[in-house]
Amino acid sequence: MYRTHFVSEIGPELEGKEVEIAGWIFNVRDLGGKKFLLIRDKTGLGQAVLAKDSPSFSLANELSQESVVKVKGKVKADKRAPRGAEIHVEELELISKAKSPLPLDVTGKVKADLDTRLRERLLDLRREEMNAVIKIQSVAVKAFRETLYKKGFYEIFTPKLIATGTEGGAQLFTVIYFGKEAFLAQSPQLYKELMAGAVERVFEIAPAWRAEDSDTPYHLSEFVSMDVEMAFSDYNEVMHTLEDIISNILEKVRSECENELKALNYSLPEVRFPLKRITYSEALEILNGKGIDLKFGDDIGTPELRVLNEELKEDLYFVTDWPTLSRPFYTRAKNENSDLSESFDLIFRFLEIVSGSSRNYRREVLENALKARGLNPSSFEFFLRWFDYGMPPHAGFGMGLSRLMLMLTGLQNVKEIVPFPRDKKRLVP
Repeated sequence: MYRTHFVSEIGPELEGKEVEIAGWIFNVRDLGGKKFLLIRDKTGLGQAVLAKDSPSFSLANELSQESVVKVKGKVKADKRAPRGAEIHVEELELISKAKSPLPLDVTGKVKADLDTRLRERLLDLRREEMNAVIKIQSVAVKAFRETLYKKGFYEIFTPKLIATGTEGGAQLFTVIYFGKEAFLAQSPQLYKELMAGAVERVFEIAPAWRAEDSDTPYHLSEFVSMDVEMAFSDYNEVMHTLEDIISNILEKVRSECENELKALNYSLPEVRFPLKRITYSEALEILNGKGIDLKFGDDIGTPELRVLNEELKEDLYFVTDWPTLSRPFYTRAKNENSDLSESFDLIFRFLEIVSGSSRNYRREVLENALKARGLNPSSFEFFLRWFDYGMPPHAGFGMGLSRLMLMLTGLQNVKEIVPFPRDKKRLVP
């Protein structure tokens, strides 16, 4: 109805062919006897030319930037035009006129701060750079799915309205559920473990919520979590699976998003597989040697990871074997009396993008782990009761999509990645 071709398909090989395109007015240049329309669609920019004797010439005077138009005309080869061809307009239809002036410059010539960009988000999303981010994310998510499907995983969908917190009730958003208190899920953790106890290998890509009072470039109140759980596996096998996923994502983005990476002026990190692994204890030793006073059990935060990254000189690496009590109750200890756990974080330079572990799969161990963290096992009975019926050893991880995208785009703030971010200051648009 609206188009026969996208603008990226208009080339010299279509010389003389009648085509129809549709999109947004990116710019209009008036050279007196001719008007040149730069039209943008999801594939890029194309050029259409209106002669002065065209019936649509006067209509072109009404065109404002970002107005939606449909153009019908014949293709003519011209080396000066995008992709070496332009459309000589026979019919021009103004579908939707945009107000002028725009509250944000879509061409990117006039820079805007992040708050302005988020307030005028739809216009911001039309910018070439944000189009690139959206396309790269789509390719990355597809590669994530494809890798796991090839490994025999099933995609699942778990509840997002839950009766109790995954990790004990901290940082939860409360909602009213038919007169009772319920919560928005922090993660699919407990449900994906149960699903692994039924069909062994599962993954989910879905939203999650954390009521963190944070305003950093790396935190959101609502985010997309990419979760994997594997029965009859431990954290070593999970790390191997994660390496395959990351490798495939990097390969697909590099091969399918060359133009998008150019638009962002970014080169993907050259990552060597298998990834380097250091233990938590080794990381502490390195940091203590650099004058940073961290004791066993302390968290290694972003400032410390910056120092660690400078020492390791690796873009992507694992930190493994974290203290048991610093991890959630479902994390398995290395042995019965160990204060270290079978756990890992995947770090991109100085930012944690994945966290995972082997899981406890015996009820009494889980109950003791809950008590050790000051939690009441009875609050988790909906989860614990299934461990009475044969739960296999299992392991898994959770990956933040927006943080992964920082690695794939070179951007510095997850709020730039998410089309309509939610944090403690934003509930609209």
